[in-house]
Amino acid sequence: MSALARYFKAMGKNVSGYDKTSTKLTDDLIAEGIEIHFEDNVNLIPESFKSQIPSLKSQILIVYTPAVPKDHSEFVFFNLKGFNIKKRAEVLGIITEASQTIAVSGTHGKTTTSSLIAHILKSANLDPSAFLGGITKNYNTNLLLSSKLNSNNQQPTTNSLIVVEADEYDRSFLTLHPEIAVITSVDADHLDIYGDKGQVEESFSLFAKQVKSKLILKKNIVSKINSGKTPITYSVNDSTANYFAQNIKIENAVYHYEIVTPSAVFKNMTLGLPGLHNVENSIAATAVACEMGVSEMQIREALKTFSGVKRRFDYQIKTDKLVFIDDYAHHPEELKATINSAKQMYPGKKITGIFQPHLFSRTRDFADDFAKSLDLLDECILMEIYPARELPIEGITSKMLLDKMKSSNKIICQKKNLLEELSKMKLEVLITMGAGDIDTFVEPIKIKLSNN
Repeated sequence: MSALARYFKAMGKNVSGYDKTSTKLTDDLIAEGIEIHFEDNVNLIPESFKSQIPSLKSQILIVYTPAVPKDHSEFVFFNLKGFNIKKRAEVLGIITEASQTIAVSGTHGKTTTSSLIAHILKSANLDPSAFLGGITKNYNTNLLLSSKLNSNNQQPTTNSLIVVEADEYDRSFLTLHPEIAVITSVDADHLDIYGDKGQVEESFSLFAKQVKSKLILKKNIVSKINSGKTPITYSVNDSTANYFAQNIKIENAVYHYEIVTPSAVFKNMTLGLPGLHNVENSIAATAVACEMGVSEMQIREALKTFSGVKRRFDYQIKTDKLVFIDDYAHHPEELKATINSAKQMYPGKKITGIFQPHLFSRTRDFADDFAKSLDLLDECILMEIYPARELPIEGITSKMLLDKMKSSNKIICQKKNLLEELSKMKLEVLITMGAGDIDTFVEPIKIKLSNN
């Protein structure tokens, strides 16, 4: 949503909005001249957005995300008054309709992979625009704009190159018809929308059928995607894929590896961010770049200089005595990847994790898997479930999750007690994980630990 807000602001539009909580990101948007309020109150909607004059009303676009509940009073107001209302994904589909679009989808890995692709294309002087799901550290934004796009030339054309993160939630990605698409994973998720894993896979297959040219799939999901196309495949370790890695090693917490492509072997590759799962994401990005004719040297330099995405294995403190990492992980597979990456990077060190479950329904649907992933930690601090758009579900609590874990080093902690609890612990590697408001604790934790 914030990338769209920035896009319309860059196009010279008057942009305003509502968000549930104030964050660093909303602070940045306000500083950029976007008016934001944080209370669901029709009276706080700027008067210029309430016009009942038909000619003015037709110039107003209301964009919403499905995370906004249907009984939200401002959403209800715009609906009842007959304003032009569109979902975020629908608007993204309209913006990218005429352009050459590269879309990255998947239940995990899409933010880092799409950011990597955008960075490679930008480094190769292909001048892409990009709508991303996280703040890239190289550019400190989630929106990249082509030099061809400005307030005088507002509509992307067939010559425009746009990288987008294609969100599967609510089948949003079916508004997109990309030239090239990557699907990184199709694990069960959003079962409150889909019902079962089969429906998830069917939705990804529908998305794959909308790809105009090249479909790039992680090798182990090929059998799950029915697209009628012959896919280009990638893998971190499967040598039967079209693109894969070999001779992977870690030196001084940096990954070194080779990427095997259909036409060459790229030797002595290094990646500017940690985690084996990110090595795999870099292979997906390399596949896209190679298929677009980007040179080995340009790919090599871009992977080396990529600084990562905020809240994706995001180092906050990195010293010999203490490492503090923040990560957006909120699905059992993501937790497993993040925790295992930390264990690989810091063998022999104690790994402590703080996890805030996101959504009652997701906690219910994957409770056993969450428990298994969290048991990989040496110590676990569980926070209360972040409800987001949901009401509580009877019996679904963090205590229920704690009871399923086999580890003995586990506690539940209220938000108000978190900093005090951390001060009692002897920390070596600390990871904060979750998609709720746990990110608001990152800076206070960082300050607390830095002062100890």
